[in-house]
Amino acid sequence: MFSLETRNDNLEKMTQNTLDVLVIGGGITGAGIVLDAVTRGLTVGLVEMRDFASGTSSRSTKLVHGGLRYLAQLDIKTVAEVGQEREIVYENAPHVTTPVKMMLPFYKGGTFGPFTTTIALDIYDRLAKVKKNERKFMLNPEESLRREPYLIEKGLSGTGVYVEYRTDDSRLTLEALKKANELGAMISNYTKVVKLLYRQETGQIIGVRVIDTVTGKEYPIYAKRVINATGPWVDQLRELDQSKEGKYLHMTKGVHVVVDQDKLPLSNAIYFDTPFNDGRMMFAIPRAGKVYIGTTDTFYEKNPAEPEIKREDVDYIIRATNAIFDIPKLKLSDVETAWAGVRPLIHEAGKSPSEISRRDEIFHSKSGLYSIAGGKLTGYRKMSETIMDKVLKDLSVNEGIPYIDCQTKELTLSGGVVGGSAAFNQLADRFIQMGQTHYNLAPAEAKEIVQRYGANAKVVFDYLLEENTTNLNDMTLAMLKYGLEHEMILDPVDFLLRRTSYLLFDIKHALEIKDDVILFMATYLNWTEEKVAVMMEELEVEINRHTVFPY
Repeated sequence: MFSLETRNDNLEKMTQNTLDVLVIGGGITGAGIVLDAVTRGLTVGLVEMRDFASGTSSRSTKLVHGGLRYLAQLDIKTVAEVGQEREIVYENAPHVTTPVKMMLPFYKGGTFGPFTTTIALDIYDRLAKVKKNERKFMLNPEESLRREPYLIEKGLSGTGVYVEYRTDDSRLTLEALKKANELGAMISNYTKVVKLLYRQETGQIIGVRVIDTVTGKEYPIYAKRVINATGPWVDQLRELDQSKEGKYLHMTKGVHVVVDQDKLPLSNAIYFDTPFNDGRMMFAIPRAGKVYIGTTDTFYEKNPAEPEIKREDVDYIIRATNAIFDIPKLKLSDVETAWAGVRPLIHEAGKSPSEISRRDEIFHSKSGLYSIAGGKLTGYRKMSETIMDKVLKDLSVNEGIPYIDCQTKELTLSGGVVGGSAAFNQLADRFIQMGQTHYNLAPAEAKEIVQRYGANAKVVFDYLLEENTTNLNDMTLAMLKYGLEHEMILDPVDFLLRRTSYLLFDIKHALEIKDDVILFMATYLNWTEEKVAVMMEELEVEINRHTVFPY
């Protein structure tokens, strides 16, 4: 179980004994660290001030990719490291990571030409150690248009085709956390650090004080080592620790928009130049009957919790899309939803947002606080290994804890299966058939559940056997029950945005079910009428955040 009850028990347990390691931050980096730590035999806890992946980790381009554009910056090490990590992430969580063919069109005067594209993709394949069946191939203009007829023909010199991995970033984070919970880690969302605790004699950090934002209760949590993995908030904790010196974070904002696939009927994912001579490139990626497009890249200095989506951001993406695809021109009204996220990058003076390196950085303060920032979604496991190597060597020398090497390279996440993608694909076929024959699901419904929950789909299916006295359809209710009992859902936005992505990729369905989702959660979680009213209001704000772009 991974429920409200689990969460409350975890909070109590974390206050009773000194942990080996406490991780602050429940995004993909914190999730990777807590999983790495627990598999090395450490007693470890994690606290997240909001919901898991509610910051940057649910607002990415939703790709586990090697960063082809970093070759242009000669950032060879980043391309090699994260390129090789793609395969590991895919094999450990194939249900939330899907290989897709990516087309890179090159036009006269663009960033890439036939020669540079061939060379770049060859280097990329070698650095990333790409499997033979996924290596690049080149197409001439005629072949390119046969493969993707909606590319603009004028000036097209050809395309390179290579493989990237589309992912569900928020669910990837969640599956890592669920696996860590299964292995004994103590994890709690909606638990905010309000104070760092120090040993008076030495000034060394010994823990934190947290507030349970659900109940208002405060707890002290003590740990031998504390890791700050809070993404855009890393520097805030460093300031609290009085250790923000030297390098610091530089935030950039990225916006993506979602349109119906009827409006942009692509058969392939496309990686293309923007037409504005600003050095930017964008992705257009089909997903579940929609196409999402992005991203922008601009400096950002406001609240990282909910970066605003400006009309100019959306207009920029629309104009870039209209310049590359031979379709009836997209309009603002064609944008169904959008999302914005903040990238916490390490500041580099004089560089534009797109030029700043995506490399990660580890800071170790005089008080003993470890902080990690920067990096990419794809490299989360390797980042976690790197910082835990440092922390465990520290613990080994100073606390006598045995040093154990990283155990996560072949560790299946929750929902994955031993045997990786090949074994999962066989299991998925059986489960989809099971959903139809034993649980009376339509083929599309069974497939959606299996693709979202992987090997955990059977648990979701079993909820279909329970009586349904709500206005929700059986499938939605089954997923909601599973989320409440196995995915620590405490807020309707947790379910509608991060557990199912309905608020992004099926806004019509989200609007149809939102009130009934709240009503069921109110009964299940014993909410007062006042709490229901607050949840309804907050959900409306969230919906508007993703659908209304007034400025």
